[in-house]
Amino acid sequence: MTILILGLAMFLGIHLLPVLAGLRDALYDRLGEKGYKGMFSAVSAIGLVLIVIGYARAPSAPLLFQPFRAAILLAPLAMIISFVLFASANMRTHIRRRLKHPMLLGLGLWSGVHLLANGELRATLLFGAFLAYAAIDLLSAVQRNAIKTFAPVARQDMMAVGGGIVLALLVMAFHRHLFGVPAVHWGL
Repeated sequence: MTILILGLAMFLGIHLLPVLAGLRDALYDRLGEKGYKGMFSAVSAIGLVLIVIGYARAPSAPLLFQPFRAAILLAPLAMIISFVLFASANMRTHIRRRLKHPMLLGLGLWSGVHLLANGELRATLLFGAFLAYAAIDLLSAVQRNAIKTFAPVARQDMMAVGGGIVLALLVMAFHRHLFGVPAVHWGL
């Protein structure tokens, strides 16, 4: 469990730097643009690897609560929506222009549904941490008015929706092979 916690602290901690603008600015000034981006990428990558290893090694017991049946039933639809939001987050989409922060909204939906659809300690820790991060960063982004202006392009909306749906269906189809748990009855 220690490896999982360390990975979450590294990955989510580095992603919370924009919330701590003074610290972020000081690191940016000290390291320069390339150094800051390199440090950010390295800490993120190491944290992500530790999350994957830590989650795989962490015991699934104890069960903290019974999974919510509604979350299990709604998970496939929620994942499609989440993946469309993820895809639209860095594109010039009408979705992004309207929602302002689709990546964080998608992450909140993804982690919230997974949190409620599980119940074991390691899943609660993983998805609870991502849900908390999404909420904190979304509140901070709204307070900082952290939005980029752009002219939306309908073609990019179609690409985000199409790509998000295809990727979500692929992840659902191979969920058992990727994560050890079947997500849908038609999965491989």
